[in-house]
Amino acid sequence: MALRERETSSSSSNDEQEQNCSRVITIVFLALFIDLLGFALILPLFPSILDYYSQTEDGFYLSLQRGVDWFAVMVGMPPERKYNSVLFGGLIGSIFSILQFFSSPLTGAVSDCLGRRPVILMTVVGLITSYALWAASRTFGVFLLSRIVGGISKGNVSLSTAIIADLNSPKARSKGMAMIGVAFSLGFTLGPMIGAYLAMETEKGEVFYLRSALLAVMFAVADLIFIFFLLPETLPKEKRVSSVTSGFQAAVDLLSPLALFQFSAVTRGKESPSEENLQNLKILGLAYFLYLFLFSGLEYTLSFLTHQRFQFSSMQQGKMFFFIGITMAVIQGGYARRIKPGNEIRAVKRAIMVLIPAFLLIGWAANVTMLSVGLLLYSFAAAIVIPCLSAVVSGYGSASQKGRVMGILRSLGALARALGPVLSATVYWLAGAKVCFTACGALFLIPFVLLGCIKQQAKEE
Repeated sequence: MALRERETSSSSSNDEQEQNCSRVITIVFLALFIDLLGFALILPLFPSILDYYSQTEDGFYLSLQRGVDWFAVMVGMPPERKYNSVLFGGLIGSIFSILQFFSSPLTGAVSDCLGRRPVILMTVVGLITSYALWAASRTFGVFLLSRIVGGISKGNVSLSTAIIADLNSPKARSKGMAMIGVAFSLGFTLGPMIGAYLAMETEKGEVFYLRSALLAVMFAVADLIFIFFLLPETLPKEKRVSSVTSGFQAAVDLLSPLALFQFSAVTRGKESPSEENLQNLKILGLAYFLYLFLFSGLEYTLSFLTHQRFQFSSMQQGKMFFFIGITMAVIQGGYARRIKPGNEIRAVKRAIMVLIPAFLLIGWAANVTMLSVGLLLYSFAAAIVIPCLSAVVSGYGSASQKGRVMGILRSLGALARALGPVLSATVYWLAGAKVCFTACGALFLIPFVLLGCIKQQAKEE
């Protein structure tokens, strides 16, 4: 009788824990979706914003443009002004990722001490400031400042993955990481279309990006209210690190790319992972970086290829990214979140093997049908890799270290996204689309081989 009561009590406790996990996942998904909708509004407007400051003869913008023109000549870029501005846009965009590279592990370390809730609220306040600056900007300097503030404040994505990593159940963590992927897909599918539509609806005398900027502010304020009232604290006080100082004992561990690849920040203190698990983390971090480095570069040049080879208009580009986003969301919501814990690495390796022919088809596409098949395979692979790798990495480290672990992973991703597009664009214009997509597609074999070196994780929690 007593045994039966214990079993019933245990079962009800597990059910309650599962409900709490599901509630946290739902709240994180919705908060991140609202955030990414606001973030993605600006994406289709970047070329027009650069043209706007060029036409208004903004002094700061023109001085930077001369520097980019010099760089374009040095690397042998075509002399056309539009190609130079594409490179200029890539360099401006990389500032955001470089700032994320520095801010993500610092944000994670602070949240390991103060808790997830207060730190994520602070990052959203930073984003509200960033969007308000964008709405008020009439000079390129103020616009650039808004991007800098936004890059520093974008640690909320890293914190979202840390919140999911706090969940006790491996099944819940896998599902949570997949739902973060769905939020990204939907945000980056709907946000750009809304931003482009609002820019088209501009009244006479109104700056074309004002409505998009004001809507971004509204989304961020709504996100702040939503998180404040609904998001629970997922890191109990007894599991936090003792002080913020202990999180910053070695700033070089958090800011040096070499130290990030070594996951040095998680080896501090008594709760350092075992040697085997630390080696796995290093391999996973390197594979994650190389994958995103190659993927983000080809993703960046994709719109150039379709514009140059198939003369895609802005609306056709929008439809292409809508197709990619919806396909990714369906795969992440229907397949990726059902991948069982322990099977993620196999799923990632399969996805990478699909991605290689996808990029070959896109790079060598002679017609839109061939391109569409490549994009379908591309969408399938892209939907699997990052959520699955994030789920695997979230299983490493003690409860008080997960913020740092996920922050470091996010920083490696930001570094890859800062470097990948600039280098891929350079290869594209120097050697052409076929060479660029073929060479980068073949290089995906490196992360594939690295993932084969992962050993079974030793239990630490």
